[in-house]
Amino acid sequence: MSHTHCRRISFRLAGLGVCLVLACGPGPDSTPDPATEPQPSLSPEATAALVGAFQAELDAAWAQAQETDENFPGATAAFILPDGRVFGFATGLSDVDDEVPMTPDLRMGSGSIGKTYVAAVALQLAMNGDLDLDAPVATWLGDEDWFSRVPNHADLTVRNLLNHTAGMIQPYFEDPDFAVRLGEVFRDPDAYMTPEEFIAETVLDAEPLFPAGGGYHYSDVHYTLAGLAIEEATGRTYYDLLDEFFLDPLGLDLTLAADRRDLPGLAQGYAHRSSQLYGTPLEVVVDGRFILHPLQEWTGGGLVNNPQAMVRWAKLLYEGEAISGDDLPQLLEVGFPADSTRPHLGYGLAVSVAESEHGLTYGHGGFWPGYNSLLAYYPDHGVAVSIQVNSDDSRMRDHMPRLAGVVLEALDGTEG
Repeated sequence: MSHTHCRRISFRLAGLGVCLVLACGPGPDSTPDPATEPQPSLSPEATAALVGAFQAELDAAWAQAQETDENFPGATAAFILPDGRVFGFATGLSDVDDEVPMTPDLRMGSGSIGKTYVAAVALQLAMNGDLDLDAPVATWLGDEDWFSRVPNHADLTVRNLLNHTAGMIQPYFEDPDFAVRLGEVFRDPDAYMTPEEFIAETVLDAEPLFPAGGGYHYSDVHYTLAGLAIEEATGRTYYDLLDEFFLDPLGLDLTLAADRRDLPGLAQGYAHRSSQLYGTPLEVVVDGRFILHPLQEWTGGGLVNNPQAMVRWAKLLYEGEAISGDDLPQLLEVGFPADSTRPHLGYGLAVSVAESEHGLTYGHGGFWPGYNSLLAYYPDHGVAVSIQVNSDDSRMRDHMPRLAGVVLEALDGTEG
């Protein structure tokens, strides 16, 4: 894996937004080779124009949200160009009551985007010969007293779990009784369900939705089981493997394991949706600490993140650079096509493969009380775009196409 060194250049644009540019190049110990170094995708003048246009679009999205009463206190966003340069942005407010501006380096819970890292860890273990994705999950969890009560337990493979073809419900949104129980847990800031408790509360003795491999249904329970299998197979914690394989060597310093309440650099989050679902307070950060224990999510998501790190992660992951080995065919192979006429579209190993108005995309979304996140990589362009909003009830999917369009149109202009 190659390493890069990023030089930070900060400047303020008009309005609420602050733009941080990360000019990335070879690491300090590397010797640049002019024949192999990527050339800048845009001239300095075109880059400055793109940065200004992207910030203006992000500010416009925030301003429009205020007029339409959308729950959009503030946002961070970023894009990465084909040459690897990353640009980070912010708009609106990190803290509404104290009128604290959002800034580009703040972290938010990234929800199920964390699944992309879990699948990458599993796939790296498979490349290393330490985990067989097509072996029965019972290989590692079969001795647990509760495992025989898991739906489809006899036929489940790790791949079924990672591509959501294992046939279990998504309890966070489909089980009203679970929402009540989770609300009771959330009343104690230091409480959370262990993975085993979460499984016991949601799927034990339930009828499967379909036979293993016989359909697609998204569920966090799948990734909880995958996390337990990963730890049993290796004798190590998932977070240790994540640090060793990806976060440390790739320099993803803005991405942190959400394994405690006192995580640095948090933007205030506003749980507009979760307060209705689970009875949580509206503000999820008090004195720099989460009021809900993030370990409730674990391998269902389990990270605090930032768009600048996420776009770097997406480019490395979906261009085959993050994982050592020929991983892309497995990563992008959908388990159950979303459209039988287009069998390449659907859900792979923690990646949604879809068509957008800007062409094919690989990516994921994420929800955690107080935050919404979205990450998209455009393989035809070598570009990734990400946005995080510090509300869990915003309409990010309306904003992402316009933000991506600003970047892709600027690149198309140079190519034309």
